[in-house]
Amino acid sequence: MSASSLLTFAFAVFLLASLVVKFWLATRQVRHVASHRAAVPPAFAEKISLAAHQKAADYTVAKGRFGLLETAFSTAVLLGWTLLGGLDALNQALMAWLGPGMVQQLALLGAFIAIGGLLGLPFSLYQTFVIEERFGFNKMTWKLWLSDFAKSTAIGIAIGLPIAATILWLMGAAGANWWVWAWAFWMGVNLLAMVVYPMVIAPMFNKFEPLEDETLKSRITALMQRCGFRAKGLFVMDGSKRSAHANAYFTGFGAAKRVVFFDTLLKKLSADEVDAVLAHELGHFKHRHLVKMIAVLFAFSFAGFALLGWLAAQPWFYTGLGVRPNMTGPNDALALMLFLLAVPVFSFFISPLMAQLSRRHEFEADAFAASQTNGQDLGTALLKLYEDNASTLTPDPVFVKFYYSHPPASERLARLSPGVPA
Repeated sequence: MSASSLLTFAFAVFLLASLVVKFWLATRQVRHVASHRAAVPPAFAEKISLAAHQKAADYTVAKGRFGLLETAFSTAVLLGWTLLGGLDALNQALMAWLGPGMVQQLALLGAFIAIGGLLGLPFSLYQTFVIEERFGFNKMTWKLWLSDFAKSTAIGIAIGLPIAATILWLMGAAGANWWVWAWAFWMGVNLLAMVVYPMVIAPMFNKFEPLEDETLKSRITALMQRCGFRAKGLFVMDGSKRSAHANAYFTGFGAAKRVVFFDTLLKKLSADEVDAVLAHELGHFKHRHLVKMIAVLFAFSFAGFALLGWLAAQPWFYTGLGVRPNMTGPNDALALMLFLLAVPVFSFFISPLMAQLSRRHEFEADAFAASQTNGQDLGTALLKLYEDNASTLTPDPVFVKFYYSHPPASERLARLSPGVPA
């Protein structure tokens, strides 16, 4: 069997296996949540109403069933782009129109992204204006959605085009070790984005106003000082104009760090609970989780660029994934797209490892919050957030292990309140 045929076979096997596993996990989740819909788990019976529990179950089941359709469609699209020749046909058409060169490569990238975005648009709209609307979470108007879409498109072109052009130029001009330079450039872009995004891009979509509650501000400032954390400011974001979901987060890097509260969060939590939630976020800082995740990103991206550097020079890499490489021009854009399409298929079965690492970080942050504030306040805050966000209290254990970046409520509260059954 040739290398090209072997790659085709491996890709098809992994694609089918991942599809089967995704369907198996999703149906497990739907069945498990639906089967526990009739009663609130005993550990939460005194604090969560049956109506809230059933709303969370129905919301989870609706998203799960819709996710099955979306998974099937995205798998079909992926197969269409690769083994069925979609990307090859698009490349050949643009080659005939524009000829080989940088313009054709950028046009190929742009067309690929635009077509993919249009194909996924109905699912995004249904998620927002049907499912989120049905359960009372969507606050987005069509006017706001169009505004966001226009802004996102403009920003994507303004930022993405120079980045893509630079990487393609490096692939063609920097010799055999181009991938080292491309990796360094990509990491620099990611670090720069951590500084630029909170100060420049995020304000284009939301209003960020300084926290005005002096009492709450004093409490938060005192907590941050105890924890050795400095931020450029405390801000309230108007998240309620798009969604009823609540959250709080740190954003930025270095001197650009900001603490951001959704306005919905401040309306739902007491001052003690806000302290506890912030202490949890500070726990991520104290345990250097961001630095650790950046290190993981650096390592994985380095390995990825090294692999791409080798694969881009192998003709079987293209033919094995349904594409005829250009004979008279560069294949750098093709290599990039095929790599981005294929890697998730082959890496799907190691994704639970990253989810497990994330859950461990969440437990560490919870423990830190409990050491700096009242653990019961964090527990009640988490319950309010689970209830308000309609997060199910009875997820399928296998689904949790594979997908959940945050531990389920039962596990988190059991650690915060020993004696509560998980």
